Amino acid sequence: MEKFKALVVDDEPSVCEAVKAILETEGIEVVTITSSVAAVEDVRKNAYDLIISDLKMPRMDGLEFYDNVKEISPDSVFIIITAFGTIPSAVDAIKKGMYDYVPKPFTPDEVRIPVRRALEKKRLELENRALRTQIEARYSFRSIIGNSPEMHEVFRVMRHAASSESSVLITGESGTGKELVARAIHGNSVRARRKFVTVNCGAIPEGLIESELFGHARGSFTGAVADKRGLLEEADKGSLFLDEIGELSPSLQVKLLRVLQDGDFLRVGDAQPRRVSVRVIAATNKDLKKAIADKSFREDLFYRLNVIPIELPPLRRRKEDVPLLINHFIEKHRTKAAEKNISGISKDAMQALINYHFPGNVRELENSIEYAVAFTSGPVIQRDDLPKYILEDKKLGLDAQKIPIMPLKDAKTQFERGIIIAALIESGGNISEASRLLNIHRQNLQQKIRLLGIDLSSISAAQ
Repeated sequence: MEKFKALVVDDEPSVCEAVKAILETEGIEVVTITSSVAAVEDVRKNAYDLIISDLKMPRMDGLEFYDNVKEISPDSVFIIITAFGTIPSAVDAIKKGMYDYVPKPFTPDEVRIPVRRALEKKRLELENRALRTQIEARYSFRSIIGNSPEMHEVFRVMRHAASSESSVLITGESGTGKELVARAIHGNSVRARRKFVTVNCGAIPEGLIESELFGHARGSFTGAVADKRGLLEEADKGSLFLDEIGELSPSLQVKLLRVLQDGDFLRVGDAQPRRVSVRVIAATNKDLKKAIADKSFREDLFYRLNVIPIELPPLRRRKEDVPLLINHFIEKHRTKAAEKNISGISKDAMQALINYHFPGNVRELENSIEYAVAFTSGPVIQRDDLPKYILEDKKLGLDAQKIPIMPLKDAKTQFERGIIIAALIESGGNISEASRLLNIHRQNLQQKIRLLGIDLSSISAAQ
């Protein structure tokens, strides 16, 4: 059973002690503070399930205290203590979002009953959040499709990243699934119950991104009519995903570096440092080492981000995953054309997709399958149902602009692997038929399959 933690704030120590005694009989851990100003600072450092405060307090009354605390700890349930004459103010407080109020003077039951209701609400919220987390965690890795050695290595690093609090830098071409990997890491981490906040550093105009990311103080610029929390604060206790990190301006790189080093930052136009606890996951399709050499990206920031590097391979380097991805996307999109009862894809359509070089990677493959689902007459996707640009492509996967430089021995191994996989797909996973197509002895083919780590079950699953 989860033990709840409560904060009691009242300028009268006797009231604090009375409420504390009642709550402790309910098995609640209680902290008492007699200053609302001090309590705000305490909430910045400690998490509470329940906060009970007096409405009338010196320096900062209960309503102002609520406004400050709700910004810092939005998940806390709030109950106000009020004298009879200020009950209308308590009603106003409930309209603002407080859960309930307790009249002063109070009996033990007048405290226990609203507290029990409030914590039951909190317990249900935690259970629902935990259930969502379990579901997301169960499918988060499974939603990333791949059985190639390259993807097995990605999964290995992802598991380590999920069990760590260190920063992660995900690199890879557009369409390789960088955000999907980031979400999977968050969903399997200790922060899974907290927010996953995404910032596309290349999509927000340079004049706005500082305010969006770090927030701003009222009056800091024209139009700043109120204080605003930035996305960094929204991600507090959770994960912040900085997509296209290579597009971040040098000045913002400095501010981000401070967050990674010290955990604090300044809102635009504010001199008061604020602290956050965020796990930063960044992604880019740029060569950041080249950007460092060009002086457009800070070397110290790179090393702060690159604690756990994950490189996502382009689809052309993991051709054996294409059949698995095709079947996954058919299953995902077939409901959009349920009347066609789409059940699969023909061998020649499959081969056309395997032969294509996919500069847009997995995203482009999914778009191609969605297109085919829309245009096929069903129930099996045919070659002619595929986008015409794929059928008319002359590169056959040999795009010189996209081929990574590697030792010739490795290139030969990759090419041989791709040819064998294509033959196995063509033969329906029949090794004897595949060896005939390749004009090699069956035993030689079996040996190559073992040496190259080709998974026959994935070939069969693609049929």
